[in-house]
Formats: sequence, C-alpha cells, structure tokens
Amino acid sequence: MNSILHQIAQSGLNLESLNVSKQPTLPVVGLRALGSKMMDLKSLNCSKMRCFGDSDLNVIAESFPCLEELDISYHADDSTTGSKPISDLGIFSLSLKLKSLRKINLSGNSFITDKSLVFLSTNCLLLSQVVLHFCNFISLNGISKLIHGCSHLNSISVHGIGNPSVNAAFKVPFLSSKALWAIALSDSDISDEFLYAVAEARFPLKKLTLSRCANYSFSGISVLLNEYQSLEYLNLEAAYFLRDKDIAELSRFLHSINHINLSHCYGLTCITFYTLIKNCLVLDKLEMVATSIGEENIETDFKASHGIKSLNLANSSLGNNFITSFASICPKLELLNLSKCKGITEEGIVEVLKRCSEIRQLEVNHIGGMTDSFLHLEFELPKLKVLSLMFSGIDDDALAMIGKRCCRLLKLDLAGCFSLTSKGVKEVVENCKELKEINLKWCNKFSADIVPWMVFSRPSLKKIVPPSRFVLTGRQRNLFLRHGCAVYDGGAFE
Repeated sequence: MNSILHQIAQSGLNLESLNVSKQPTLPVVGLRALGSKMMDLKSLNCSKMRCFGDSDLNVIAESFPCLEELDISYHADDSTTGSKPISDLGIFSLSLKLKSLRKINLSGNSFITDKSLVFLSTNCLLLSQVVLHFCNFISLNGISKLIHGCSHLNSISVHGIGNPSVNAAFKVPFLSSKALWAIALSDSDISDEFLYAVAEARFPLKKLTLSRCANYSFSGISVLLNEYQSLEYLNLEAAYFLRDKDIAELSRFLHSINHINLSHCYGLTCITFYTLIKNCLVLDKLEMVATSIGEENIETDFKASHGIKSLNLANSSLGNNFITSFASICPKLELLNLSKCKGITEEGIVEVLKRCSEIRQLEVNHIGGMTDSFLHLEFELPKLKVLSLMFSGIDDDALAMIGKRCCRLLKLDLAGCFSLTSKGVKEVVENCKELKEINLKWCNKFSADIVPWMVFSRPSLKKIVPPSRFVLTGRQRNLFLRHGCAVYDGGAFE
C-alpha cells in the first residue's frame, strides 16, 4: 500500500477522498508522501485495521490538516503487535489539528471516554455528524456534552453504549441547537430524564431512533413526541412496554410521520395497525416485524385510500383475512414483506397481488404453499421487480409461471427451494429478459452447466449465487466477469 500511495502522490492527481481500510497497519510512509502533495484531501477512511493507535492519529492530522471526514472505526486491536488502542489523548491531539473536521466515525474504539467528546466539541467547531457504536465508556452525559458544545451538529448515531454504572446520573442539560435533525440510539441504556432533556431542547428534529433501547418508559417517549410533532421518521423497535392503547395516545402527535418501525413490540396487535392507518395520514412505510399483529380479527370499514407504499409484517401470526383487509386499504403498496407468516395460504397471496397492482418488491420467504400461489396467477405483474421466495417450496411449474407473469423481474431469490431443477430456472431466465440477479444457494438438483448457460443466455445478469455444490474455478470466474457477470461461491445475497 505504501508504494501505491507514493505513486499516486507523484501522479499529479488531486484526490478529495481516500480509502485505506482493512490494512494490517496504517501505511504511514505512503500517507506522508501523499500529504506532502495533496494536503487538501477532504475524506479519509482508515477503518478495520489490525493495528491502529494514537501515533497513527498524529500522522493523519499532520498529513491532511484540511480533512473534513474521517473514519477510524472498528480496529482489531491485535495485542500481539504491542500496539496500544486509540485513547482520549490521541483524540485530543487530533482535535487540535483538524479544525475543519465535519464528520467522524469512532465506532469500536472501546477505550475512549466522554473526554474525547468534550475535546471534539471544544476544538472541532464545524463538527456536524458523529457515529459512536460500541464505545463502552461513553455515557449519556458525554453525548449531552457533545450536543451542548457543537452548534453545527445535525446528526448523531449511538449504538451499544450505556453501561448502567456509567449512565447512573444524567446531569448535563442540552443547549438548544438549530441544526440537530437526527438522533439515533440503539441497543443502549437511556432514561426518561434523557428524553425529557431532548424534549426541552426543542431541536429541529426530523428523525428519532430508539431501537432496542432499555430503561425508558411510555412517559419519556410521550413527552418527547408531544414536543416533536413534526417528526418524519420514528423507530421504537423492541419497546416491549408498548401496548395498543399507548400507540393510540402517541399517534395524536404523529401528524408528519412517514416512516415508523415498531418491530418486536410484542404487545402490539392489528389494532395498532388500524390506528396508524387512521391517524397518520402521510405514513408511507410501516414496519411491524414479530409483533402480535394478526392474532385477532377486527372488522373495519376503512376505504381503499391510504397511501402506504411499504409494509413489513414478517414473522407475525397473519392469516388470509387480515392480509386481504390491508390489501384493500393500501392498494398503492410497492414493497411487501410477509416472510415467516405461517397462517398465510396461496389464496391470500393471490388476492393481495390482485388488489395491489403497484407492487414492485415481494418477499414471502419461509412460507409453504407458494407453488400453488403462482400456478394460479391469471394476471400479469409487469411492475414486480424483486421477488424473494427463499425456502418456499416452489417447484419448476410455478417458476415457469413466474417467468410468464412477472417478465420484468430484476432480482430473484430462490435459495433453499429444494424442488427446483434446471428446467424451471431456464424457463424463468428465458422469459425475464431484464433479470440482473438470481440466488440458487442450497438448490442442488441442477445440471453442471446451469451457471454457464445462464451467463451466456441472459446478458442482463450481473450477479449469480450458484447452487451450493457448484465449484467455481478462477478461470471460470474471470470468464464470467468478462461477460459482465459476477458468480459467487454460494455467498450471501444482498
């Protein structure tokens, strides 16, 4: 890496951003050479290194004093190298030299404390975005001091902090900021007192995440939402204390909300779904994964008028009656996830597809009976672009019908569909002329030539995850890449 950076330094290029992440150590010599030629570098990513410490921070600050964005997250801290991890002293030195710093990611630096946040807020006056994931010795007081001291701060993301002993006494009030529009707290211990302080500060808040957070109550979130009735995004995932009556109360404050996540709030039922539909008129995206939605049927008289476009109800006790009901209420749906909803049958899926003609992405993973659903499709789905059928038991005949009815597909996930053979896959690949990605992981009834056939028969394909038994040689991989298609070794499909 040092030699490459040295060549870049001599090239005459004027780089604005540079990524040297995932290296064993910081390429100090190369960065110094680059810094002597390109001191105006604005963005630097030095994340995920095996060895990284305070001395490396000094090299960065001295080489690129005009940096505006810096990522120094998730270093391995390999003890065998004798290197010491980043400390408050290193952050202090960095903050004195990078006066133009606007964005910093400190995630995974588990030895820094609230002092580092004080140094940044005191010396980096233009700081606008901070990411702090898995920083064990950062507390709510430190977060408050950061917000208090950074008048330009507009976004802060915090994950996995809040050792109860560290957060025991929340003392620091907020200075009202005209910039802070996004607060994201996840897997952290917070408190009602913290939420009261956020409410009193009256930030121009548009996005609030309290995902999987503990030690706060309905009182805290109610006071906060009452103050921020212009919120557009709200994530209360795994707020176990919430009940339908609580959502009915909170929904009075959600006039502007367009995306809400209530996944893993086990006390919520379909009453909450209908409450949000009724009271949140600009709601565009709703997530209620793994709730109690669908466990009871409720008669409604809603008309087909709501504009919800994205609905994720995966891993719930839904049945055909409920999904038919929401399909009638939300005919403009474009994205629907019903994965692991065991009470749904093929009749329900067909009815949803019939009523929601705008659907572009459908996920029905881990649901049996999908073969009959698509065999009985008597209408076209020209707008469907993404279809995920993992472990759905679909067979060749149903897949052939998908190729005929969903000919505009771009992405198809068939992982774990054990009944499929080359016959069905060839049908869908031949008919879906725009197909870009297909996943056949764990599908082992295919002939050895299926992957080469797909690559050469469908030029639009850009990514293939082959059957698990398919052994890809380096020569084959390069051949497929020359044809514009990346073939993976049964890896994840993203």
